[in-house]
Amino acid sequence: MLGLWRAIGIVVLCFLGGVLSQAAYAELPAAAATQTAVEPVNAEQVPADTEAHAEGHEVKEFVPTRGMEYLATLLFVLAILHTFSVKYFAKLAHHYPEGSIPENLFHFLAETEVVFGIWAAVLFFGIAALSGSVGEAVNYIEGLNYTESKFVLVVMVVAATRPIVSLAEKIISIVASLIPVKESLAFYLAALSVGPLLGSFITEPAAMTLLAIVLKRRYFDQGISSKLAYATLGLLFVNVSIGGTLTHFAAPPVLMVATTWKWDTVYMLTHFGWRAAASCLASTLVVASFFRKELLAVEPAPNESGPVPGWLTGLHIMFLGLVVYFAHYADVFLGVFMVFLGLVTATKEYQDELKLREGLLVGFFLAGLVTLGSLQRYWLEPLITSLGETAMYFGATGLTAITDNAALTYLGSLVKGISSDLKYALVAGAVTGGGLTVIANAPNPAGAGILQSSKSFELHGINPLGLFLGALFPTAMAIVFFWFVP
Repeated sequence: MLGLWRAIGIVVLCFLGGVLSQAAYAELPAAAATQTAVEPVNAEQVPADTEAHAEGHEVKEFVPTRGMEYLATLLFVLAILHTFSVKYFAKLAHHYPEGSIPENLFHFLAETEVVFGIWAAVLFFGIAALSGSVGEAVNYIEGLNYTESKFVLVVMVVAATRPIVSLAEKIISIVASLIPVKESLAFYLAALSVGPLLGSFITEPAAMTLLAIVLKRRYFDQGISSKLAYATLGLLFVNVSIGGTLTHFAAPPVLMVATTWKWDTVYMLTHFGWRAAASCLASTLVVASFFRKELLAVEPAPNESGPVPGWLTGLHIMFLGLVVYFAHYADVFLGVFMVFLGLVTATKEYQDELKLREGLLVGFFLAGLVTLGSLQRYWLEPLITSLGETAMYFGATGLTAITDNAALTYLGSLVKGISSDLKYALVAGAVTGGGLTVIANAPNPAGAGILQSSKSFELHGINPLGLFLGALFPTAMAIVFFWFVP
């Protein structure tokens, strides 16, 4: 395995080293000033009337060459292979003295959240090499829209605060109290069937963050078996992916098409919402029944972080609402976030440590995914347009596992004259497959970032194959409700 990665590294370095010398003679300002505007290349690029500006220079939209697109696809594949190798890098780290540079380096490479950011950096230098201009690479980055990455960072930090987590846990506990079984089993049922549906109102990243924090303390840190850990992780990811479809504004893949296709909340409830709720409930019941003995043996681990004044909880809800309301305006919600940090500082006696590190890592992961995924349109769009209804649904379910589902639905929204049935098949497939991998759905890295430090995963991290297998059953259940149930 190490030999394979060495060979890959040598190939990439030789490619970059052989042509980077051309970029050394290019002038950055000249390159930035001579680009011509063209149609945006993907979902993450800004429209022509919202071009970015930096230091007084107008930054035009990026025109990729076929070589750049091929390079982006190669690096995208390597990034996916890297995600399947993080467990190997974690093992390598233990072969070196604690605190040494090699040990820290391999631990860094074993962090799932940094994978796509690392390979996105390679793409940056690759574009500079192929174009002979660092300015061209800068132009590409400046032409992308990283609003979603910033939003997930902010909403994850806000949602992970003690007042919000305590409130969410109380709501789930009230639902659990209505289920006539032991608390550990009842809470599991309530958290994984009702909790994901909250994502339709507070956004999926916020719901993922809340559920991951609560489930980590109550189950993943309680010494549960590896089978239960991965079954729960897969169930969480799948249910959050489909649980945000009760409304038209909370799930990223729905948000990408809602305006273009004129889908509102009534449409989502009647076509997607009831199916999502039924699938979440059915999947959770089956998984909980299968692991019933182990779940009943789990000792309750209630929240012991201390009381929170009602007025402070109200303020936190207000700030979370403002962040969600201004989700598409990065400058605004970042400003709200700055004021929120001031509130947390002033009330630190009622606060736990902010999850800034986790939020930054997840934001970095998503930014890397945007950077690499934005040049995959040349092969994704023709593939989408060539499929029929059934092929579209199952194709979207499969493709979602290797590319962000929001990018997939955006590309579909660009196709003119697509039928209503094909529209449904595309979006339903995209949300159905949203739990199969960490990269399939934007909130997944947030959940993985929180849970990988739990007792269940702290030694070797989250195994992508384990996640995939754990998500197979709830994905199959979603297929039944979204495709086979009339």
